[in-house]
Amino acid sequence: MTANPLSNDKAALRSRLLAARRALSSAERVAAAEALAGHAGALAAAAAAGEPGEPGASGGPGEGAPTVAAYVSVGAEPGTGPLLDALLARGVRVLLPVLLPDNDLDWAAYQGPGRLAPASRGLLEPAGDRLGPGAVCAARLVLLPGLAVDRRGVRLGRGGGSYDRVLARLAAAGARPYLATLLYDAELLAEVPAEPHDLPVDAAVTPSGVVRF
Repeated sequence: MTANPLSNDKAALRSRLLAARRALSSAERVAAAEALAGHAGALAAAAAAGEPGEPGASGGPGEGAPTVAAYVSVGAEPGTGPLLDALLARGVRVLLPVLLPDNDLDWAAYQGPGRLAPASRGLLEPAGDRLGPGAVCAARLVLLPGLAVDRRGVRLGRGGGSYDRVLARLAAAGARPYLATLLYDAELLAEVPAEPHDLPVDAAVTPSGVVRF
């Protein structure tokens, strides 16, 4: 079987980006998490208001609490703890992923840090009822993990394919939430290796602010 040079490029880039994350100090990570909470929280507020040109605007303000799909950061990932608690305090319904054996994602509601349980691969997952893989289609804003995003909105993930399935599921359902990846500032790149199945995101959220594509 012929090796895929693009896969090799992605692997090398992932290795470099992961090393840079590990080199960040605890103080830098804490400061980044607090800044991300403010910027991503503003996106969630726009989703709740259904503001023109903002997340959720195409579907109108709707009824009840807005739904945001997020995730629990692990290791040196840009921290999401302050963001999750800020969203919960605002009355936002937050969905968190539950990793399935085939790498697909189920979802459950976030009920606070005390309701997170250790799971496989060092993850923390919500302890509440599982809502099914299709629950993400109710979200107005989907916050995705990633290692980098380029100026086209192409996202580089960890390579497991879980969020590629999420994006494909949203597209198949005709759901159009606002898609944003949480990153450190240095992870906004000029170009990321892209394959035909790589679907772009709408924005990157960094400690410095929101960059829209």
